[in-house]
Amino acid sequence: MSEEFLEIDESIPVNTVEEFLRMDRMPHIWCPGCGIGTTVNCFAHALETSGLDLQKVSVVSGIGCTGRVAGYIKLDSFHTTHGRAIPFATGLKLANPELKVVVYSGDGDLTAIGGNHFIHAARRNVDMTIILINNFIYGMTGGQVAPTTPIGATASTTPHGNFEEAFNLPYLAESCGAVYVARWTAYHVRHVTKAIKEALLKKGFSFVEILAPCPTLYSRRNKLGDGLDEMIYYKDNSEIKNNADTKTVALGFKGKIIVGKFVDKERQTYLDSMNEFYSKKFGDKFAPYVG
Repeated sequence: MSEEFLEIDESIPVNTVEEFLRMDRMPHIWCPGCGIGTTVNCFAHALETSGLDLQKVSVVSGIGCTGRVAGYIKLDSFHTTHGRAIPFATGLKLANPELKVVVYSGDGDLTAIGGNHFIHAARRNVDMTIILINNFIYGMTGGQVAPTTPIGATASTTPHGNFEEAFNLPYLAESCGAVYVARWTAYHVRHVTKAIKEALLKKGFSFVEILAPCPTLYSRRNKLGDGLDEMIYYKDNSEIKNNADTKTVALGFKGKIIVGKFVDKERQTYLDSMNEFYSKKFGDKFAPYVG
């Protein structure tokens, strides 16, 4: 190849997102129309403006389509076993309290096999940010029904339609103790970016749910069209209700989507509670776990 083709065209603007990605691993494996890549773009922009020391940011994910995010982010990242992202992240935080720990995984990984860890990390108010991509199905393992699959939707394990009530994830997170709860869709890129930034800067268990298309399995099986059709659906059927009662934001099949920032409050974190307890018990003999 001649040298003229190797020269960089300085007139082309640099995509700053590339600074946060392992470009040697591109192209990614996500299907055309999948919304996960869009959320990664939002995450990178949130990091870019967060002011965080990226040497102290760690990303943890489990198994599944969204679990691949950890492998593409150019930060200290860990791809853990199925459902175990949150306990692994808890260990990171306890071992090095200065870290900003982010769990980035899917609805099946975090609320099915990992559901027990989700509710107890929220209850303890462990200082971590949870970014949950909800595509209403187990995407990577064959399209099985998930705890988020709406009643009436079909999956490979419910070919005649799901009859089980789905989790209302914002309500689950708030009721278990999360201090920040928001929901957006892959269409709402500016809102997603802002929510992730706010969650990253929030001290305590912060939770951002992002609805994203799965055109290969969920959309195809339920005759919802391709990824673009789903994005149009998000645009036409989403209603922003900040501070909405999370009891009222449950999702139905082909129904209205309530999005917004629902919870933003203060509560003592797990480590702060532990430090306070042992300081009172042992006084000067106790060396704080943090600081």
